[in-house]
Amino acid sequence: MNYLLGIDGGGTSCRAALADTSGRILATGRSGSANIMTDMNTARLNILDATEAAFAAAGISTSVMASVSAVLGLAGANVGGNGAQLQAMLPFTNSLVYSDGVIALQGALGDEDGTVVIVGTGSVYVTRSGEEISFAGGWGFKVSDLGGGARLGRDLLEEALLAYDKFHPSSALTEAAMERFGGNPHRIVQFAHSANPGDFGVFAPMVFEYASQDDPVAVALIEKSVHHIEEGLDAVMPSGQSRLSLLGGLGPLYGPLLSPRYKAKLQAPLNDPLTGAVQLAAHHFSGTSVEQLHG
Repeated sequence: MNYLLGIDGGGTSCRAALADTSGRILATGRSGSANIMTDMNTARLNILDATEAAFAAAGISTSVMASVSAVLGLAGANVGGNGAQLQAMLPFTNSLVYSDGVIALQGALGDEDGTVVIVGTGSVYVTRSGEEISFAGGWGFKVSDLGGGARLGRDLLEEALLAYDKFHPSSALTEAAMERFGGNPHRIVQFAHSANPGDFGVFAPMVFEYASQDDPVAVALIEKSVHHIEEGLDAVMPSGQSRLSLLGGLGPLYGPLLSPRYKAKLQAPLNDPLTGAVQLAAHHFSGTSVEQLHG
């Protein structure tokens, strides 16, 4: 029997869904980071680990893995030739590598027009108007990905050092962040020197936690991030669109904080990105339409 595979890979984790040729998901698996811009080889290994875990969960031998047809939505695939490079490294009989935004859009909107903002470790905007899909952001946290967990975590550590040097006022949040490093600013510098986006993203939940307690530094960081997210929406979302979904690990946390004009357009996603990847695999490799899958 032939199988379909959907992959959803980001800066924090990689998920795989094994499906039959009709698009019915049989089992899923999970592994580590699969950001191909950050580390191509590690991403490939984690994609295979997640795939093997899905096969194991389905009770199917991995000996048939080479016959799988796969759609992969991966962080970093929209930069340079990353997607094509990884595609050539995969063992599957058919592979299509997209930005993780494509599978998120498909999962969230189905065939409808609208905009999704994926806010996880990084951030990216994806908009569909008719047959046209456009992207913005997602260039990596060092130069982009505003509002994403990596930027939020990095900003927190910056504020912790600014408070330590008494350039900025301290708060319970900056003190808690400093305590994570034993109160030693040199350890923050050492951490930042080699930290990847996922390492910085670990600190993002602290910011939301302390913002809920009205910590002034946390509130300021969250307000700045919300401003950046809406600045992006102003640029990419056509005024006539009525459907907006915030996705990713941080998306649901930002949703209630949007201004009324965007909150009014906010809708829950139809499905998650992993389901979107499976839908696209069924469409491309089994001739199954998205309408049939939704039906």
